[in-house]
Amino acid sequence: MKRHLLISLAAIVAAMCCVSLSFGAEVAQGKCVKIEKDGTVVTIEEYDTQFSQEHPYGRPTGKTAVYNFSKAEVGVPAAVGDVLRIAFVVKGNEKMAVKVMNVSKQDLMKK
Repeated sequence: MKRHLLISLAAIVAAMCCVSLSFGAEVAQGKCVKIEKDGTVVTIEEYDTQFSQEHPYGRPTGKTAVYNFSKAEVGVPAAVGDVLRIAFVVKGNEKMAVKVMNVSKQDLMKK
């Protein structure tokens, strides 16, 4: 009886870990280069993770990516030239933003 309960509990914990991993979002960061359709579609030039004094947010990679902001939780609205950090999920061939942080302007919002 005790062994059966322990095995059941271990199986439930393992299943919960697998489910929580499947709901994780990916993260991208880069400079906003284009805003379309009332701010719901945004194109960024992606940055890498090589941080330095000269490139505090990473170096530009030259690759661009398009994100749908229609259902995203957005802090400070994006403007062309701002550095954005975007948590997103891929649905089909579209990148749907979940949360957007305007890294360029976050210091202006501190109290």
